[in-house]
Amino acid sequence: METSSPLSHLQSQIPISSPSPNPHKLPTKRSLFTSLMESTTLRSPSFKEDTYLLSNLKPSEKSSLSELKSKLSSSHSTQNPSIWGIPLLSDDEKSDVILLKFLRARDFKVSEAYTMLEKSLSWRKEFEADGILEEELGFKELEGLVAYMHGFDREGHPVCYNAYGVFKDKEMYDKIFGDDEKLKKFLRWRVQVLERGIQLLHFKPGGVNSIIQVTDLKDMPKRELRVASNQILSLFQDNYPEMVARKIFINVPWYFSLVYSIFSPFLTQRTKSKFVIAKESNVAETLYKFISPEDVPVQYGGLSRPGDLQNGPAKPASEFTVKGGEKVNIQIEGIEAGATIVWDLVVGGWDLEYSAEFIPNAKDSYVLAVEKPKKLGPSDEAVHNSFLAREPGKLVLSVDNTASRKRKVAAYRYVVRKSTTPV
Repeated sequence: METSSPLSHLQSQIPISSPSPNPHKLPTKRSLFTSLMESTTLRSPSFKEDTYLLSNLKPSEKSSLSELKSKLSSSHSTQNPSIWGIPLLSDDEKSDVILLKFLRARDFKVSEAYTMLEKSLSWRKEFEADGILEEELGFKELEGLVAYMHGFDREGHPVCYNAYGVFKDKEMYDKIFGDDEKLKKFLRWRVQVLERGIQLLHFKPGGVNSIIQVTDLKDMPKRELRVASNQILSLFQDNYPEMVARKIFINVPWYFSLVYSIFSPFLTQRTKSKFVIAKESNVAETLYKFISPEDVPVQYGGLSRPGDLQNGPAKPASEFTVKGGEKVNIQIEGIEAGATIVWDLVVGGWDLEYSAEFIPNAKDSYVLAVEKPKKLGPSDEAVHNSFLAREPGKLVLSVDNTASRKRKVAAYRYVVRKSTTPV
């Protein structure tokens, strides 16, 4: 028998006092990077995703949709073209969603949207994109590492993670991108990953019609990957319009601000409003704003390990904050003799001390150090452990942040499996 509760009792010790900042101190000159960080992580997201509800369209937009349908019908009088298994000329709300994506990508300019759609249909036929999910392309060593779908965000969008730091290794780079044929095969695999994510979309008004992209820029060899990244970007922009609801960049290096300043003038305000930027020390806090901790991979400060989602949705976690100068105790009470407690705990960016102890109910019993106090560094992943209780009591998990002034996000979950046999 299992029992669990997402609302265990948390106790916080009084934080260490620190001098208050001088309210009259003059502000220092901020870098473009600092300004960018503030505008993309501290303010509420400005991007509002399209609902694809016809009732929300302006009269001119409804007219553009009707005109695009007519134009498409005239050029495909003997056949009904389809994308992702959805016929585009059927009187169906799903086809409207797809057509509206192409229209919005071209600011509802019918002629440009039509040209884009026709080119995309031609590309899908030539690329044989409709059958790509059935292909075995190899790249087993890249699955779950370079580009992969993993869980959903808080609003139900599928999340695609991208990390290219592995290619800083020359041997790995040459193995994947050594010649044109290898590059073509990689691009095909990358499209396959995206097509898997698209299979999870609803293509319905008011539904989930786009994905979230999380791109890890840590150790990314930008010069070496320029050709590949440019081709990926071109493919996605030309053939997958309005498929990304939000682009989250994490582990952002110092030079990102320079790159952003160069390309920013060429990006639409709509595109820029989808961007969220997080430097290395702020990864977990940023991701938690959009993705629940149980769905965030452990390498990014979450609780989700490879394979966790294969058997259905993850067990929900409870979130809490550890303030600077504070020690938080999580108490799991009412544990019976013979019960086994299994728990997961993570603090974004750790850099604090963690411990666990079991406190028996009996006054004459000794407190057991389940996990002795140990310092966990910024790169440490979530704790996963279990304990068999020989007598009734409670388990106390402690995170000690008294040596730091930085506030940190955290999450935990647990299951108590009661014994079916006498102890």
